[in-house]
Amino acid sequence: WVVLAFCCLGQLCAGQSLKPQLAGAQLATNNPTLTTVALEKPVCTFDSSLHPNKSYLIYLYAMKESASAISSMVTINSSKPLDSTFQQTNGGQLGPYKAALFSIPSCATPPRLADVGDINKVSDVLKQYLFRVGDDGTCLYDPNFFGVCNPPLAPDTTYRFKYVLVDSNEDIMKDQTLWSDPIKTRRVKLPLKIDTWPGQRSGGMIVITSILSVLMFLLLAGLLASVSSAIMRSEDSSAETKCTSQTVQQSELKPQLSSE
Repeated sequence: WVVLAFCCLGQLCAGQSLKPQLAGAQLATNNPTLTTVALEKPVCTFDSSLHPNKSYLIYLYAMKESASAISSMVTINSSKPLDSTFQQTNGGQLGPYKAALFSIPSCATPPRLADVGDINKVSDVLKQYLFRVGDDGTCLYDPNFFGVCNPPLAPDTTYRFKYVLVDSNEDIMKDQTLWSDPIKTRRVKLPLKIDTWPGQRSGGMIVITSILSVLMFLLLAGLLASVSSAIMRSEDSSAETKCTSQTVQQSELKPQLSSE
């Protein structure tokens, strides 16, 4: 599945015709969560816009779906990228905010596929191809944090995301993707509304429960049988001992009666 994912990422074209994609279930399970969304990084997306001897960064912008289309611009004067923060946009309600910035993912030298099977390297490989929005739970409340804040998203809320290629020397936008399709975070489920009725369990769980119940019954039956057998043997042994004692006593009395 990793080979297929890399092949799909390698087929990306110009940024203007693409949009950020939700990472597949094979690469990121439980996605989206209540407060995070895992996206595929723009691997090979902006290659046609890159020039030698230039330094570039990728900006990731996020905004709530309810934000107006007028406020969806991510540049000032058509070139300078926005520096709006999570707090300034009310968590994306008033418009896009810069959620992250990172270097351009390598398209020419991707990670070796053999490293995916190494448990010590698979995490680094996935980090080169995936980015999780909302993964920083402390930056909003840390007075010493001055970087780009990527705070948790709101549960049960629809967001859109955009990648922007920025010339880091001139601080101007060189290319950008389209806004992503709407992506909704999961809804909080109240404990009282969680259905614990067995009918909601999967077939495998029911089979396992049935097998364990039968094994428990057999174990208890075997235990009871063992106890009953031990008690019966004890009673038989007591009866045999009593009978033997009476026989010995009778045999001792007979000579005495004969002598008298």
